[in-house]
Amino acid sequence: MGRAARTSAKTRAMASRLRLEERSIASGALAAMEARHPEVVREVQAAIRGNAVVVVGMAQNPHVKKVRKALEEAGVAHAYLEYGSYFSKWRERLAIKLWTGWPTFPQVFVRGILIGGNELTRAALADGTLKSSLLIKALA
Repeated sequence: MGRAARTSAKTRAMASRLRLEERSIASGALAAMEARHPEVVREVQAAIRGNAVVVVGMAQNPHVKKVRKALEEAGVAHAYLEYGSYFSKWRERLAIKLWTGWPTFPQVFVRGILIGGNELTRAALADGTLKSSLLIKALA
């Protein structure tokens, strides 16, 4: 199975991933989840609204560096938001993970859609879907 086929299979799997239904979360627990650094989530949301491509990452993470380099080499301008390192701001990063449901960094958004991390972003660059997403929305 090639890289594109594996990426496609991962994308399909994410669409049907198991999620705890909101009705199965006590109101106190839900309120605590929503209260976890909402200013950070709002900052990420604002960046996504204001930029075609957004990378959310952290210092010292090699995958963040690789995806940013790949975007730069492909000529794709992007906004970058950095939340701490392995030694700081883990609570802020946790708030982002709770909001997106994506377990790792980087988190890459294209035209408001979370496309994944380093591997999935590099695959989208390689197969042209990232740039076509940018062009389609720009023409609309």
